[in-house]
Amino acid sequence: MQTLRGIREKIAKLELEKAELLAELEDVREKAETKAVSLEDEVAQLREEAEELKKMLDTL
Repeated sequence: MQTLRGIREKIAKLELEKAELLAELEDVREKAETKAVSLEDEVAQLREEAEELKKMLDTL
């Protein structure tokens, strides 16, 4: 059986780890959101290029 002090130390350690993981998760979410926006921009640009090429081929 653990002592009260041991339990308190374990709780403190776990709370610290939880805070660190939440901060890391927030960072990863921000990076993922930035990547998603970048990919959306790339896809939009590729769609425009595809449409322009289709129009050019239709006029030939």
